Amino acid sequence: MIDIKLIRENPELIRSSQRGRGEDETVVDRLLELDAKRRDAIANFEALRAEQNLLSKSVGAAKGDEKNTLLEQAKTLAAKVKEADSKRAEIEAQTNEVAKLLSNLLDPDTPIGGEADFKVIEHVGEPRKFDFEPKDHVELGKLLGAIDTERGAKVAGARSYYLTGPGAMLELALVNYAITQATKAGFIPVIPPVLVNPPAMEGTGFLGQAAENVYHIEKDDVYLVGTSEVPLAAYHMDETLDASKLPLRYTGYSPCFRREAGSYGKDTRGIIRVHQFEKVEMFIFCKPEDAKEEHKRLLQWEKDFLNAMELPYRVIDIASGDLGSSANRKFDCEAWIPTQNAYREVTSTSNCTEFQARRLNIRLKDENGTRPLATLNGTLVAAPRMIVAILENNQNADGSVNVPKALQPYIGKEKFEVIK
Repeated sequence: MIDIKLIRENPELIRSSQRGRGEDETVVDRLLELDAKRRDAIANFEALRAEQNLLSKSVGAAKGDEKNTLLEQAKTLAAKVKEADSKRAEIEAQTNEVAKLLSNLLDPDTPIGGEADFKVIEHVGEPRKFDFEPKDHVELGKLLGAIDTERGAKVAGARSYYLTGPGAMLELALVNYAITQATKAGFIPVIPPVLVNPPAMEGTGFLGQAAENVYHIEKDDVYLVGTSEVPLAAYHMDETLDASKLPLRYTGYSPCFRREAGSYGKDTRGIIRVHQFEKVEMFIFCKPEDAKEEHKRLLQWEKDFLNAMELPYRVIDIASGDLGSSANRKFDCEAWIPTQNAYREVTSTSNCTEFQARRLNIRLKDENGTRPLATLNGTLVAAPRMIVAILENNQNADGSVNVPKALQPYIGKEKFEVIK
């Protein structure tokens, strides 16, 4: 949620941001109109309350017929106060609902455009040149006994899978390495709930543009999270944090669930786009003035992880129309996938500034008082896609796959051999 004072003072800035995202800029004017009505309703309510308080004092000092007259006036005034309070609450609710339609204010450095208009920041490593025809991760998964999509589809439907043997070992190694590295960097490891209530899901911005990809259990009115960003962000919901203890850095490990609505026909082969996967997420609460530096740190931790996996990748600056409502800037790291002859996203990191904190009512307290803080998130490892990248880039002509050196202590071997 954007600070209403900023919207009042510089509405064109917000309109411009909405245009840059390809979203409705008229929301700004609707919000300003409701905000004016809200302030009038508050002023009217407070004036009536003040009148009611004065009348109450007069009633206490009055006697006889005068007192009876004042009591009748108090009764009438009480009804007006109740009506004014109800009107105030109604307009405030309407204002809040419209305010939630606004996405976060864009960072001035964010590229403007749609999904294809990202800016490449850097390339790291060179795509491998094979002296044989490389196999894709599905073929390698069968040869190694690592991935079983056929039985996954039989048991759970399309975009489902089993990781077996080397596949399961690789995922566990990735998760353990990620948690170990994050902990060394000062992150507090967390295993969060993956069923969350509506305020947690809405507060992080996942019931707007992303709602179609969220699983909702109607009977219990809870949601399955698509990322542990949601429960990590809501961890301090409705709290005020001591500024001297910031930044607070958490790393969450959880299963994640996504409906993948709107992706019909995309990545139907293998485990690149699936309904359930394991992920290690980094999440930071910090002072707003420190958010940009924390964002750079998150990106560097992601790069360090990919460097340890010995993968060629590129870093891109995501364009405005592809950010998601909560982020004001987002960087993706995309690993090279040989059989697709393309870079594919494996990690991302977003600066959400004060947007989520305002919606979740999370504030910091320092010597100057209380104010909203900033939140940031970054994926350290999303297991399926990282597995795809490792298998395809590290394969040998016979179908065996070399294990990255960083993961060998967790797996206990240097190579996954083909099942005989």
